[in-house]
Amino acid sequence: MRAAARWLLAAAMVFAGVSHLFWARREFQAQVPDFTAKVTDKDAVVVASGVVEVMLGASLVALPASRSRIGAILAAFFVAVFPGNVEQYAKRRDGFGLDTDRKRLVRLFFQPALVGWALWSTREPRR
Repeated sequence: MRAAARWLLAAAMVFAGVSHLFWARREFQAQVPDFTAKVTDKDAVVVASGVVEVMLGASLVALPASRSRIGAILAAFFVAVFPGNVEQYAKRRDGFGLDTDRKRLVRLFFQPALVGWALWSTREPRR
């Protein structure tokens, strides 16, 4: 069960990462917090996070001996991008069909689920 969940998460991460790089770049920019403008532009953040997502997703499959470490890094990544989800809600930015306050609020509750999924699916089996 965990292996299937890990592979599904890996596929989702690679898909999301590739979408950051190509067809959904503008949509993802709605989730980039304004404070990043002090360092770089929003498109650069979207591209960088897309590359990270592809790398993490691929690593979940390609590096099975490191899966718990990768799961922890992925969970930390989900925590790190959470301020973007909060800002999308707070500033009422549309993106990915999140075009109402209610939809944007509900989306916030999925981030802890992603953290849990990353940690649970990569946990070492008990012996």
